[in-house]
Amino acid sequence: MTILLDNQSGEPIYRQIVEQIKAQILSGELLPDTALPSIRNLAKDLRISVITTKRAYDELEQEGFVYTMAGKGCFVAPLNLQLLREEHFKQVEAHLQEAVRLAAACGLTGEELLEMLRILLQEE
Repeated sequence: MTILLDNQSGEPIYRQIVEQIKAQILSGELLPDTALPSIRNLAKDLRISVITTKRAYDELEQEGFVYTMAGKGCFVAPLNLQLLREEHFKQVEAHLQEAVRLAAACGLTGEELLEMLRILLQEE
């Protein structure tokens, strides 16, 4: 499992960890029931606080991406198809928001943007 932290990013370190682990789970790079590094080991490897790592793991568990077994550690949860679908919806929505922002910046109307989307969909 590879995690790269960007101290220049405005995003908190725990969020960077969460997003990168989620991306690796969604891509299939991390398979269900794969053990994640211990909180201490990950903190040591990334040279960050154990509290930061624990916060990231706790958030991943709350979102259903990992589960914890007492005394054994943290593991990748089997993917819930509804959770996967919702995560993809969030990603599409974020990309569409960026497209709307860019369209407004260059003066495209909503109808022109929709026409571009229709053309792209027909090409698929």
